Amino acid sequence: MELRALKYLIAVAEHGNFTRAAEALHVSQPALSQQILQMEDRLRTVLLDRSGRTIKVTDAGQAYIAHARRALFELESGRRAIHDVRDLSRGAVRLAMTPTFTAYLIGPLVAAFHARFPAITVNVLEMSMDTIAAAIEADEVDLGIAFELGRCADIDSLPLFTEKLSVVVADNHPWAGRAALDVGSLADGELALLTKDFVTRTHVDNYLQAFEVAPKVAVEVNTISALVEIVRHSKLLTILPEAIAGQAAGLCNLPLAPPPPPRTVMLLRRKGAYQSAATRALADVIEREAVHWIF
Repeated sequence: MELRALKYLIAVAEHGNFTRAAEALHVSQPALSQQILQMEDRLRTVLLDRSGRTIKVTDAGQAYIAHARRALFELESGRRAIHDVRDLSRGAVRLAMTPTFTAYLIGPLVAAFHARFPAITVNVLEMSMDTIAAAIEADEVDLGIAFELGRCADIDSLPLFTEKLSVVVADNHPWAGRAALDVGSLADGELALLTKDFVTRTHVDNYLQAFEVAPKVAVEVNTISALVEIVRHSKLLTILPEAIAGQAAGLCNLPLAPPPPPRTVMLLRRKGAYQSAATRALADVIEREAVHWIF
């Protein structure tokens, strides 16, 4: 059976429509339909229910597509293995991380990796935690850096370091000289926070709710860089990883008492996936450098 037919079947299942699947694959709709009909004939079963307005996958189709996806993943891994260069004179690696880590990890990490392996291209993708997990399972990225996931049978997780949160203020803020900040005193300040779609915001909200503290949230933003600039140029407070203020000019950390629960940062990769020489090299640098990322 041709690999092309497997790709056609998966595309139709994803798009729910022969025409859209054909457009996405840049093939004619009749050719795509014919390939799938021939596949069903050889398998002697119906994979797609064509009776409605949208195409639905039958139970047999669901089972077959699951195996087809795994087969295509393994074949792609095999292709990459053939072209893998053991001496690291060329190659590429795909790394995904959440926005929190692109704010303070990506610079030191890429600098350390590029110093050792200048011929390897690092493709960095900023994603949410859920998206990272899905991308690793789909073999769309090689490695991920994120917070600890729930039980995920297809992903290996390696603890790297523990991230701590603190109050961050401009270094000319009236509170900047304090040695520590009681969580209750946040009720007297105005906060700038990340939007609620950030995992860090959820962590902050849970922490404040646990102590029944409800500060005024004056600003919400959906990028860490914007949040840093707002706090740097105002009297607003925020709560972010200590390492961000530690690397940014014009900001200072105020430890909270009691401190927010620390979060474990993990290196993620798909179980059983082929690891290219470039991927193994980056994973090694990440593990070696992790100790330097603890602020």
